[in-house]
Amino acid sequence: MSPHTHPSDSDEMRPEYDFSKGVRGKHFQAYRAGTNVVFLEPDVAEMFPDSASVNHALRLLGRLARTKGVADGRANKALQPTSRAKGRVKSRPSIIAMASVVGASVMTGDAGYANGTGFEILAGILAFIAVGSVIGVFNGMCTTRFNMPPFIVTLTTMMFFSGAAIWYTTVHTDASSIGNLPRAFIEIGQGRVAGLPVSLAVVLIVAGVGHFILSRTVYGRWLYAVGLNPKAAAVSGVPVRRVIFWAFVISGVCAAISSVLYTGRLETGTPVLGQRILLDVVGAAVIGGVSLFGGKGKIVWTVFGVLFLTVIDKSLQLMGLPIASVFAIKGSIILAAAIIDAQRHRLLVRG
Repeated sequence: MSPHTHPSDSDEMRPEYDFSKGVRGKHFQAYRAGTNVVFLEPDVAEMFPDSASVNHALRLLGRLARTKGVADGRANKALQPTSRAKGRVKSRPSIIAMASVVGASVMTGDAGYANGTGFEILAGILAFIAVGSVIGVFNGMCTTRFNMPPFIVTLTTMMFFSGAAIWYTTVHTDASSIGNLPRAFIEIGQGRVAGLPVSLAVVLIVAGVGHFILSRTVYGRWLYAVGLNPKAAAVSGVPVRRVIFWAFVISGVCAAISSVLYTGRLETGTPVLGQRILLDVVGAAVIGGVSLFGGKGKIVWTVFGVLFLTVIDKSLQLMGLPIASVFAIKGSIILAAAIIDAQRHRLLVRG
């Protein structure tokens, strides 16, 4: 099959649309990796001031933007149900944290590597993306070239880079985080254009690119095919290993972009950034309709998942419920969505 031939245009690729039979969750769907990463933000409460409802709405949009970024990368993860899906979920916070401290060390005014060059912000953002890409390449290589279980790869990646982020911070500062970042960079996480958060514009661009790739390119079709049934996809001529490898890379880049938004929002590079977003990232993807069994989901769906989960989170906080109750209720909602998805998948397999 020609690499320029769309899977749906070839008779050999038709079986891909019946991949619901024999779906195997162990194959991490690349699409989840790309759609889950950009929107989720560390603290929903920070998005809501106690003043006017307009400010609440604008801050909510900003919150949604950061959360959606993470959720976009996470959506790709959600499409991969078992070990691979879990693995990607675990590695994302460590990517966010490591990219945050490395990027901050490059552009900080306190003896940053690029301080005084006039290109501090550009160099810092490139450092963010480089960290995410390198970790994504590492995860992809270990999984596709060395046939290591994705769960083990991403679990060890999470542990290693979480510790590495703390060590890196102690080497570059006596404080617990790296601050004194350029004001123009902070505006990426906090600023507004025409009254709307800059972070929202960033996320819309990323989401638009992701949607185009998934719906209009051969690689997007391959992602769905691999998520539904990697064996059938391989028989149909899909380069499964290459698809999975680039899914990890895309996931890492999306995590890096979300780290830019998080760091700009908090005005500091911290080695513990992103530790609290796992539940929200997974929940947004699942509630948005991304299948835990792979091969089903869209970028747009995660938008509604993020919106729903963010509104629920903030509403519960405004009601004055303790944080333990908020987590319990959110967990119950996510569990219900997962159960519904599992039952739906079972019916599809049987049918």
